[in-house]
Amino acid sequence: MIQGFYSAAIGAQQQMKKMDVQANNIANVNTYGFKAERAAFGALMYGMVEGTEGNLPRGSGAAVVSTGTDFSDAAIEETGRKQDYAIIGEGYFGLYDPATEEISFTRDGSFALGSFQQLVEEEGEEPYYEQVFYLTDGEGRQVLDRQGYPIVVGDGGYDDVQPVGVFTIQYEDGLQHVGSGRFVAGDKNGQIWISQAEVRQGYLETSNADLATELGKVIEAQRAYSYALRMVTTADEVETTVVNLAN
Repeated sequence: MIQGFYSAAIGAQQQMKKMDVQANNIANVNTYGFKAERAAFGALMYGMVEGTEGNLPRGSGAAVVSTGTDFSDAAIEETGRKQDYAIIGEGYFGLYDPATEEISFTRDGSFALGSFQQLVEEEGEEPYYEQVFYLTDGEGRQVLDRQGYPIVVGDGGYDDVQPVGVFTIQYEDGLQHVGSGRFVAGDKNGQIWISQAEVRQGYLETSNADLATELGKVIEAQRAYSYALRMVTTADEVETTVVNLAN
């Protein structure tokens, strides 16, 4: 009976984690470029397994083993803003963080101007800083162009169509979600190359999280949670009955 108690308790705990994933999807139903996540369950090991540094711990029941991302395209919406961009087809916008030199990728094309102080060193003159305007994601990261360089916006060029680049990632599965609708690629994601996908100005891609679907999954998780708690109660009652009989 103790084994059944543990299985049910872990099941209830993991259903709470699943509800957290669905709640995050619901919160981002209206977030441009957001990609919904899906919780994947796997059975825990019921026996001890010999590892390199002793036995690996065994488990009981099932647990959330990974959170996958649904990379399917969503509908695009006209915004009328000059520096909003939507990708028609596959691919991602590239973002460069000058503070950390991190390169990340996103489907959210709601860009804006950002000013940066750039050091200028000319021969025979004292170095000085000048203000340079880049196309950014609004959080300090610079948008990359079709050659993979940050886009510099000249005076009066804000309304112009910028050469926003689109990048294709060989293997999307396993992209690390780092917040703000951004992803970071690792070695397992393979090669990254510049795509020829169409970029449409004045549009943004909506979220691919469907409210009705997410609410249905929340109800599903709540039912599973209540059943797991009922199993906990039943296992406790059976254990109590056995102990009373023994006495």
